[in-house]
Amino acid sequence: MHVYILTNPTQTTLYIGVTNDLTRRLYEHSTGRGDAEKFTGRYQIDLLVYFETLPDATQAIARENQLKGWTRRKKDALITAFNPTWKAIDLDTWEG
Repeated sequence: MHVYILTNPTQTTLYIGVTNDLTRRLYEHSTGRGDAEKFTGRYQIDLLVYFETLPDATQAIARENQLKGWTRRKKDALITAFNPTWKAIDLDTWEG
């Protein structure tokens, strides 16, 4: 299971999610870009800047909820510690 954070090109909005297949979920976000009915589509959010792997759904959902409760400043610090340049992560080449 994965908890992940996406942002938009201007890094003004964050989206936190959980999935059992990060590659599939990123594809779903990218194909929904521009869809005004969806939060990620409306704000052009499809750039992966942070993720972590957890052993099971219960822990992943708990972590997702924890991160959602954080301030923007704390989320920014987490992302910066993991991905200092906030460059969009390509899972095929990420060496993190």
